[in-house]
Amino acid sequence: MSSTGGRMHSAAGQTSSGAPRAMARRLLSGCGAVAVAAQEPTRREQHRLLIEAVLSDMSGQTVVSHQSAAVLYGTTLWRTPLDQVCLTRNRRGGGRTRPFTRIHGSPVDSAMEIDGLRVTTPARTVVDLALTLPLEEAVVAGDSLVGAFGLTGEELHAEVARARCRHGITQAKQVIGLLDGRSQGVGESLSRVMIHRLRLPLPRSQGNVLTPDGRFVGQVDFYYEKAGVLCEFDGQARYGRVLRPGQDLAVAMQRERTREDYLRALGFQVVRWTWSDLCTGVAGRRLRAALARERRARPDGRIEPAPATEPRRMPVHPL
Repeated sequence: MSSTGGRMHSAAGQTSSGAPRAMARRLLSGCGAVAVAAQEPTRREQHRLLIEAVLSDMSGQTVVSHQSAAVLYGTTLWRTPLDQVCLTRNRRGGGRTRPFTRIHGSPVDSAMEIDGLRVTTPARTVVDLALTLPLEEAVVAGDSLVGAFGLTGEELHAEVARARCRHGITQAKQVIGLLDGRSQGVGESLSRVMIHRLRLPLPRSQGNVLTPDGRFVGQVDFYYEKAGVLCEFDGQARYGRVLRPGQDLAVAMQRERTREDYLRALGFQVVRWTWSDLCTGVAGRRLRAALARERRARPDGRIEPAPATEPRRMPVHPL
């Protein structure tokens, strides 16, 4: 949680049985990847080179799609395989796999251009990934694309309608319903999926907390306004991200505690968790308990949506 010089992050999850437990296993296996995040630029650079090499042997009607399109857009990816270049040709069926290449056959009537390469539009890329990736990976990438390009529900639902006969359409609809372009990281996206799997109400993302007289207190990642619950996802470094230049870690930690105490004094419940809490189900249990508590009085503070980032604009070219 932060004031003018900082911010507050959040997310949630818990395991019970079935799908939540399966997701916990996926999270636990994926948490190891967080520690080697420095390798991600190399993976992307290698995949970009592979795209260029593969396209040199392809016809001009081939469009870069799926996770390969996501790489070209600079999309956030989590545990997404990049060993094959994904391409789409404007035809029904006829998809096939080659060494280092996966070719999809599907109608595509427009594309964008990045460094001379034809790429499926952001909305089409979201739906392609929602059709083919596991739910968690699709939501992470979809959140990133929706936020970067300011995609609307109408645009996404129109793409889903065009894909209605494709395999995976049921999951794609579920993914679209979970996307939130205000998500600011993998942990927040995965937390929302966990909340969904636990059948808890989905929170709103990125809210500014204000005092009764309108003074800014801090920004939170997730919030339940009616329940008076604020949530913070702390990522890998709980306080490191709020350090000011030259500031001591102990001072930053004390600032965060002071802010959290102030939020509680305003009448809010504050739920915090880390990657470990998310992976082991502690986060979900904390959130469920907070939402179950009966609130005795309405918080003195109020919350309003934080301003969204300015979306990227790129021209669309008909094919």
